[in-house]
Amino acid sequence: MEKNVKVSILCQLYGKLLTEKQYEILNDYYNNDLSLSEIAENSEITRQAVRDILKKGEKKLFEYEEKLNFMKRTLNQEKKITKVLAELTKIQNDYSDKQIANVLENIKKELNCLI
Repeated sequence: MEKNVKVSILCQLYGKLLTEKQYEILNDYYNNDLSLSEIAENSEITRQAVRDILKKGEKKLFEYEEKLNFMKRTLNQEKKITKVLAELTKIQNDYSDKQIANVLENIKKELNCLI
């Protein structure tokens, strides 16, 4: 997975654990696609200060993920759910019993809500 995508996901998961300034700057850079210069101007700080805050914030996010593994577990859970949904679809297509089809459809709806 690309670093920018990882940091964006981690910011969503752990962003509130950062300082308000770190969260704002990371969010502006990774989610709002602002440049270092634009963020510096908006925050009335230097471009170098923005870069330093970004690096410290990124480091904290990766430390949180290393200890808590929320992103890893979430991605693994989504993969498993997708696999189960594929298997349910296969069963649903291979068997014609309407009761089984209805039960499988309800299960698929519930699993889709988790993704």
